[in-house]
Order: sequence, then structure tokens, then C-alpha cells
Amino acid sequence: MGKKYYVVALVFIVLFGVYYFSNNSLEAPLLDPSQLPEKKFQNEEIEESTKEVAKETAHTEVLMVDVKGQVKLPGVYQANEGERVVDIISRAGGLTELADETKVNLAEHVQDAMVIYIPAKGEEGFMTPGSNAGTVHASGGTGSNERKININTADESELQKIPGIGPSKAAAIMEYRETNGPFQSAEDLKNISGIGEKTFEKLKDAVTVR
Repeated sequence: MGKKYYVVALVFIVLFGVYYFSNNSLEAPLLDPSQLPEKKFQNEEIEESTKEVAKETAHTEVLMVDVKGQVKLPGVYQANEGERVVDIISRAGGLTELADETKVNLAEHVQDAMVIYIPAKGEEGFMTPGSNAGTVHASGGTGSNERKININTADESELQKIPGIGPSKAAAIMEYRETNGPFQSAEDLKNISGIGEKTFEKLKDAVTVR
């Protein structure tokens, strides 16, 4: 009878222990499952945002544009995709008083390696206002090779486009103009040291006087 009692008591203790530990493990605090998807969603959102920023950066192309002629600060300027000629001219200090803006398409979108040339009033050889008037692209653009350069208004960079005229001769032309006033004829160029008959023959069809 005593042994039977001990066996029953032992079984009862074992069953109680199993019940106790099972109950505690079920009641142990667990991480709210709803938090896991939310965290995953937040991570996905951050990754997506990072990809979008990288994509936008990759598509932002930096363009280089050469601005010449009748602007206050001629030179090479950085431009962003989608900018127009008027934006770059503004960056170059705006037009001079001699500029003929009627021959320039200010609304044209700029392109990489584009040359924007602003002619002086009365300068010959330019197209009437239109799709590419006053601008020249690296591929050829407006047919600027056939226009004549007004030696009374052209700056040094523009004078260097004349056949046979380099930096030193361009500076000499500017100096002659400042000392003696406007050229009366293209042949007056022969009064400048370094411009002889042979040089004049090369450039006479590329210049005009107004």
C-alpha cells in the first residue's frame, strides 16, 4: 500500500511538472508578428528611395556650352539637361548693347559641345529668326562658315575665326580699332603689322565692315 502511494504521488508530481512547464512556455512573451512585416516594409521603402536617387543622379547629364559674340562674359559654361539658350546667356552676364537678339533662338534647348554665337546688329550672314538662328552645334548647325565677321564689332575670340588670324593678330586688330577708330574698309587690315597681301587675300571674303 505504501509503495502504491509513492508511485501515485510520483506520477502526480511528474504530470504537474509537465503541465507547469508547458503552461509557462505558452505564456512566455513573444515578439508581435505584426512588427516583422512593418520593419520589412520600411527596409524595402528605404531601398526603393535609394534606387530612385541613384537613378535620378545617373540621368542628370552635365553639358558644356561655348558662348561667343555679343555677351558680357563669353566663355565655356556648364549647363544642365533641359536648360535653354536664354539660361546660358543669363549666366554669361547677358547681352551687350551691340547684340542682335532677333537673330537668336533664345528658347532652344542647349546640347553638349554646342556653340552659342550672339551676332552684332548689322552683322551679315545670319539666318532670320528660326529654329537654330544664332547658334552653332558641333555638327555644323546654322552654316556659320558662310557668314562674314564684322571687324568693327567682333571680340578677340570671334576675330580668331577669321582665316589667318591668331591670338596676336586678333589683339592687334582690337588695338588698331581702339587707337584709330572703326575700320573704313576691309583693306585697312593691311595697315596692321603681320597682315600682308597674302594674308589679306585669305581673309577678305570672311570679313565685313559696318
